[in-house]
Amino acid sequence: MDPEAIATAMTGDLRETAPSRHEAFLPSSKIQNHAAFLSQLPDGALICAWFGGTLEGKSDISVHASILPEGAITWGPAQPLSGDPHRSEQNPVIFTAPDGGMWLFHTAQPSGNQDECQIRMARLTRDPADPTLISSQEGRFLDLPLGCFIRAPVVVRADGAWLLPIFRCIQRPGQKWNGSHDVAAVGVSTDGGETWALEEVPDSIGSVHMSPVALGEGRYAAFYRRRQADFVHRSESLDGGRRWSAPELTDVPNNNSSIAAIRLASGEVAMICNPSSAATSSDRRASLYDELGEDDARPDADPTGGCVPVWGVPRAPVAVCLSTDGGRSFPRRIVIEDGPGTCTSNDSTDGRNKEMSYPWLLEGPDGTLHIAYTYHRRAIKYVRLAPGWQHATGGLS
Repeated sequence: MDPEAIATAMTGDLRETAPSRHEAFLPSSKIQNHAAFLSQLPDGALICAWFGGTLEGKSDISVHASILPEGAITWGPAQPLSGDPHRSEQNPVIFTAPDGGMWLFHTAQPSGNQDECQIRMARLTRDPADPTLISSQEGRFLDLPLGCFIRAPVVVRADGAWLLPIFRCIQRPGQKWNGSHDVAAVGVSTDGGETWALEEVPDSIGSVHMSPVALGEGRYAAFYRRRQADFVHRSESLDGGRRWSAPELTDVPNNNSSIAAIRLASGEVAMICNPSSAATSSDRRASLYDELGEDDARPDADPTGGCVPVWGVPRAPVAVCLSTDGGRSFPRRIVIEDGPGTCTSNDSTDGRNKEMSYPWLLEGPDGTLHIAYTYHRRAIKYVRLAPGWQHATGGLS
């Protein structure tokens, strides 16, 4: 599909595209839409949040959301949930707290400087008269160091503490951020989000987008995107999320693009990602923000003491990888959609970008699988698979 055809399809209407499979392109007036996050609300509605604007890193990028009420066949209108005119607001995360309060967390950075990013937290309120409408308060920045970025949801520890998975974009004085010294960390709040402390994951340079999964009995596994574009990495916590082991590689390739993982009702770990890597493609680009066109004479960060990030590896296919051993291995990989995945440009208007990236997934109470991902940087695509999807869909060996 070219950008105009995608725009025409962005109605939010669900359509059956195969037996037990429905799809929709979420409504949005923005020409770029990226980084979907799905959450199921207490009344059964789905909410999808993402960021949209003209180009990632520009100050017109802000957070939007759409709601699909339970039983509805059309996603509601896209609604803005942020609007800082001086920052690029990205990577929304929605969290329903134990007291029922609903919160939006998102990043906010000047231009492409992820090492100057802050995390904003704002309360969300649904319109009691219209279940498709939602709004946010102005919110505030968390008291965490500059350069903290998010992608995965808050985990509530057994003692009530909130754990916010973070990757830290470390500042290099006089140098531009390029991902060379990013590390994984956890933001910890013991007072309902009022104050936060940062705890780093050991030996985690290059391991980002930490996605924790509860395995039971106080055990967690966490999965990581890799700046080196080699393999998804995994670490463990055996004490309820207080301490984490150093990340180690799994058997799933990673292309330096986002992943998400959950534990299914069956006990399996399901991870959605693009199982490709730098070893499978020669496609490269200079950096994530090389198209912003802004004057910055600083050199790229020196990788000494860090890693050499790899950008531009194709972002396809979208696949759900299944594990029966707590995420140590993922022998079954079910393709949701395939394509060229070309991402050497972030432009969403000229048809060069073909990525299907930043996927998210959640399992409904009845076993339905809900998926959302970026489609060619132009739209957010939603896919719903009926219960039994693990057995009805073909796989990728």
